[in-house]
Amino acid sequence: MWSLAEPLALLLLPLPFLARFLFSPRRRDSGAVFVPAAIANAMAEAGNTGYAAHMRRALPSILWVLLVLALAGPRMLGTSDAIPSSGRDIVLALDLSGSMEKEDFSLDGQTLTRLQAVQKVSSHFVRRRVGDRIGLVIFGDRAYYGSPLTFDTVAVARAIEEAVIGISGRSTAISDGLGLAVKRLAKSDAPSRVVILLSDGVDTKGTVSAIDVAGLAERHGIRVHTIALGPEDLETAPKTRDAVDTKTLREIAEESGGQSFRVKNMSDLTAVADALDALEPSPTLQPPLEIHHEYWTIPATAALMLAVVIAFMRRTVE
Repeated sequence: MWSLAEPLALLLLPLPFLARFLFSPRRRDSGAVFVPAAIANAMAEAGNTGYAAHMRRALPSILWVLLVLALAGPRMLGTSDAIPSSGRDIVLALDLSGSMEKEDFSLDGQTLTRLQAVQKVSSHFVRRRVGDRIGLVIFGDRAYYGSPLTFDTVAVARAIEEAVIGISGRSTAISDGLGLAVKRLAKSDAPSRVVILLSDGVDTKGTVSAIDVAGLAERHGIRVHTIALGPEDLETAPKTRDAVDTKTLREIAEESGGQSFRVKNMSDLTAVADALDALEPSPTLQPPLEIHHEYWTIPATAALMLAVVIAFMRRTVE
C-alpha cells in the first residue's frame, strides 16, 4: 500500500505557476545585438516552435514536480519478520573434557561420540532460540568464552558445531565453567537469565564447590538447568570409569531453582531440548512487524539527473 510521509508537501506543486502568473517576465529594453524587427520576430518564432523547444520549456516544470514528490516522501507499507526480544539471556556451559570422545551414542544407525551428539542437538536448539540472547562457555581444565551473549543464534550454533576436544584441556572443571557463565549473566540486566550446564563427568579441576557456585547463581536470580550425559552414573555404578556425577548436577539445579535432566541416549537428548524449550519458551510466534519502505530517493535521483540535462542544454544553446 502506497502512501506519502509528508502529503502536505504537494501543496507546493502550483507555486512556480502562481509565481509566473503573479510576476510576469519583464522584457529587456535593449540587448547586446540590434537586428531588424522582421528578423528578430522570425528568430523568436523559430526558437519557440518545434519539439525541442517545447521540451526545453517543460523540463523545469518536470524537475519541480520531481523535487516536490521527493519532499513528500513516497513509501510503501510492508511487513518484516521482526526478531522479537524475549528479554531472556541464556548461556550454554559445554563440557569438552576427554570423556566426551566416547562413542556411545547412535543416530540413524551411525555411531557418534558424546560430543557429536551434543553438537547436533544443542546447535539445533540454539538456532530455534530466535529472540533470546545466547552465549557459550566451554570448559575442560579451564573455562573459556566460546561466544559472547548475542542475538546471532546462527553464529553461536556454528561455534558449538566447531568445538574441539582438547582446546580447553581434558579434565572436567564444572565449577569453573558454571562460575564463568554465572559471572557473565550477573552483569546482564535481562529479566530472565538462564545457564544450561551439560557435563558427562565429575568435577575434577574446580577451585570452588560447584554447589557454592549454584548458590551464587540463585542469589543473582540465575536459574541453572543441568544435563547429566552418559550411560553410567556414580549413583548406580560408582566404580565405572567416566561415569557422570548425577547427584552433584542435580543438586546444582535444585540449589539455583532450575531443572535436572538425565541423558543416556540420543532420544533422551532430543527430549531434553524439547523440555528446555517448554521451560524457557521462545517468543518467535509474535506477529510480524509492519514497516515502511522509503522510495523518496527515486524522484530525487531523477530530479538531479534532469537538472544536469537542463544545465547542459542551456550551455549548448548559449
